[in-house]
Amino acid sequence: MARPEVILEDLAFPEGPRWRDGKLWFSDMHSQRVMTVDPTGNSEVVVEVANDPSGLGWLPDGRLLVVSMRDRKLLRLDGEGLSEVADLSAVATYHCNDMVVDSVGRAYVGNFGADFQGGAEMVPAKLALVDPDGTVRVAAEDLMFPNGSVITPDGKTLIVGESFAARLTAFDIAADGSLSNRRVWAEIPGALPDGCCLDAEGAIWIASPISSEVVRVCEGGKVTDRIKVDTQAIACMLGGADRKTLFILTAGTLDPEEAKQRRDGRIETIGVEVPGAGLP
Repeated sequence: MARPEVILEDLAFPEGPRWRDGKLWFSDMHSQRVMTVDPTGNSEVVVEVANDPSGLGWLPDGRLLVVSMRDRKLLRLDGEGLSEVADLSAVATYHCNDMVVDSVGRAYVGNFGADFQGGAEMVPAKLALVDPDGTVRVAAEDLMFPNGSVITPDGKTLIVGESFAARLTAFDIAADGSLSNRRVWAEIPGALPDGCCLDAEGAIWIASPISSEVVRVCEGGKVTDRIKVDTQAIACMLGGADRKTLFILTAGTLDPEEAKQRRDGRIETIGVEVPGAGLP
């Protein structure tokens, strides 16, 4: 397979990519900005988020939801700017991270569990569920760093990457958004599942920072494709007019302060055969 093409550089730490309205939306986390870039590389800043933006999603009315990492809040962007939807600190035991928003506006938000970058022991974390009215509840427990998540096109299954367990874990979604029937969707030895996206054949592309690649994996664990990158693959998203362009977000370090100094984050693209599907 051909090497990815770089369409945008000079980013601190790109995360949370989403395809919408002909553009890739993403968080340049350690620059405190939500941005967009089109397939030709033209970029814009959408909004600044003081406590580091991460996961992105949209309400049914088109308003943008943004995870604010360090203060553990879910924010909404509308005509008045950013406002607080929910405080997640009762569920999240450390920084919040990625998110998937379902078709009715419910947000599933992961968190680190503990300050592992500061030397704390890694502990299981809870996945938060925020209802459209701002109510926060626990969707799932005992997840080893719940990170990138997808929802299948029928809206019935949520699959979340457990970064520090090297696996994807699936749940059934009930009518009220609650999760049940937990099961291992795929084990991915040697990978660290970060941001991910679903395709029309039901396979998932995951970004794996520690192995510097994006991997396409099927339910049960069969790997069909691997795409290497020069630094670390942080997240990925299928987009473009036919949703057959794989956008790969990369950076040279996971350390926040070092990322601000290096600014070697990039958006890279490569064509694939199977289009994107489901959410995000």
